[in-house]
Amino acid sequence: MRIHSLQHVPFENLAGIGHWAERRGHSVSVSKLYAGEALPDVESFDVLVVLGGPMNADDDAIHPWLTGEKRLIGQAIEAGRKTLGVCLGSQLIARVLGARVYPHEHKEIGWFPVNSTEAAKKAGWFADDVFPAFHWHGDTFDLPDGAILLATTAACLHQAFAWKDHVLGLQFHLEATPESVAEMLDHERDDLTAGPYVQDEAAICATTAYFNESARVLDALLDRFIQERS
Repeated sequence: MRIHSLQHVPFENLAGIGHWAERRGHSVSVSKLYAGEALPDVESFDVLVVLGGPMNADDDAIHPWLTGEKRLIGQAIEAGRKTLGVCLGSQLIARVLGARVYPHEHKEIGWFPVNSTEAAKKAGWFADDVFPAFHWHGDTFDLPDGAILLATTAACLHQAFAWKDHVLGLQFHLEATPESVAEMLDHERDDLTAGPYVQDEAAICATTAYFNESARVLDALLDRFIQERS
């Protein structure tokens, strides 16, 4: 499978998704949009992965490349390409599918449990009723028309959704690795303001045992979404 990622900032890359792809023998390419790299043709990839970043899904005036990116996401979805969004990526997909993206009541930053919905369990998206995941977001999205809600947290109702068989949005970071979390802390430390769902840096760094659990859930999810649905 040819996996292409859209990267919005230098410090949020494929991380664990890239590790999974390497183990499964898939090829990986990237468009670094923050560096002005060109978007690919939709025929050049089988899977599109839209990564995270601190910008808002409607920040086109600040980041003009968002306009072309959303157009490509729409083309990929229309062409039936498997399309996966992570954090900002899930918000961009929701926006392309006609849903609203807006600031949430609470920031959600750190390691918090994610709850699978009954629909997700019935369809086999997640093997666990509850699993740990890393979060770093202040925005949320409405569920697109026709989408199935797959996961929730105490802080934020819409955490993951599937649309038809080829579109998957994840508000949380199952791909998180010690290296990727350290990068996010280095570049976005100012986001760690007091709040009921914001861990401090010490708490984030103390929960290293969650990385393996998160990676296990990610591997199973990608096997289900990409491998089994090829």
